[in-house]
Amino acid sequence: MSALFADLRLAWLLTRGSDRREWWRVGLTVVGAALATGVGLGVVALLSLDGWYSVSFGSGLFDSPSDRQNVGLALGLLLIPVLGFLGQCARIGAVHRDRRLAALRLAGAEPWQVRRIAALESGPACLAGSVLATAVFVPVLLHAWSSPTAVAWAGIVLVAVAVPVLGAAVGMVSLRRVVADPLGRIRRTRPARGPGRLFRTVTWLLVATELFIAVTPVFGSPVSFDLGPVAVILLAVLAGLTAIWLSGASSRQLGEGFAAGTGRPALLIAAERLREDPWATARTHAAVLLVTVVGSGFAGVRQVLLAHLAEMRREGSLGTDMAYYTTGIDLTGAAILIALALVLTGLAVGTAESLATRRRGLAAQAAAGVPHSVLARALLLETALPLTPAIAVAGLGGLAISVWYGSAASAHTAVPVPYAALLVPGAVYAACLLAAATSLPLLRRSVRPAELRYA
Repeated sequence: MSALFADLRLAWLLTRGSDRREWWRVGLTVVGAALATGVGLGVVALLSLDGWYSVSFGSGLFDSPSDRQNVGLALGLLLIPVLGFLGQCARIGAVHRDRRLAALRLAGAEPWQVRRIAALESGPACLAGSVLATAVFVPVLLHAWSSPTAVAWAGIVLVAVAVPVLGAAVGMVSLRRVVADPLGRIRRTRPARGPGRLFRTVTWLLVATELFIAVTPVFGSPVSFDLGPVAVILLAVLAGLTAIWLSGASSRQLGEGFAAGTGRPALLIAAERLREDPWATARTHAAVLLVTVVGSGFAGVRQVLLAHLAEMRREGSLGTDMAYYTTGIDLTGAAILIALALVLTGLAVGTAESLATRRRGLAAQAAAGVPHSVLARALLLETALPLTPAIAVAGLGGLAISVWYGSAASAHTAVPVPYAALLVPGAVYAACLLAAATSLPLLRRSVRPAELRYA
């Protein structure tokens, strides 16, 4: 126990003695943990309800068990961008954290001690976020549900404990290379890595599955609502993985092409950065591209579905009140907007962390006479260049989902062309540039001559 308190004190001293980026990491980790806990508690509360209930809000969407399961599943999908945001926050100040923990390892600390210190740096922040979200959620739950079941309370406790445990585990796993090779971390040499074998295997399996669904007749038709949810999910994931791969591949090609044939300084700097580590942009933009596919598909499906529901209401064949359907559509749209806000925040955090990591090189360029405006344009081009083809592919994937749904619904009624799916990629692209532009104030501080004293 005394060793645990000693490591906790050392973790606190390391955090307190670090720069402001460390406190940004702690604050954002608290926010991410609170969001993850809130989503998990909401899913637990919905799934713990058994039987039919008359809920005063939601236009009947939360009354039946099947509807609550569907809402819980959709809410659980929000955990993907939330956990991605937490992972991005964990990398704030990664270079300095890796180096100081590697220095502890070289000074004689045991591997398990370094892992425990890393866990104690992340775990308390996740615990604070979990406690905060639980303290807000429990009174709201008691107000809406007078007597929660024992299963609900057990689920609440499980989620509140699981989030900080997972946060500490992520901190330990992220330092596995520091523990195994601390000297390499001190030298900070890392080759550019492309997509691994698992990424390629999953992509080809998804392609084969999609082709099988497309060519297999079901009830005499190649397209059926029976395989609809499976086909839509697989197509969305496949389009997202394709866009992620295209982001990395295009970064390499664009970097080599512009580095050899451009005379513009900003474009040349951005091209060299893309050529140096082309897959860094793919890792940063992965969540953005997945949300773009889902958002584009939802926009087109929403347009088709609302037209279909309006036609059914005119014919008098609508089974229940129109608000029942529109509430579910609105909740889905709100969840996608929340996910988009999270991934854009993660993109802004990743861009700022990239600037902090490269501040010595940026300061050297500024000292050599490169204007600040050129460096600012180069920063935006690092985001804009590889994101252009990837966003286009992600938007086409969402459009394919919309067209598929429209073709399936056209057998029952006339549906409009899902042009709304084409509006989402442009909006996401502009939002990504704005998110990257939020790091421009940090660029001015990163090019100060004082940064050169560490070179």
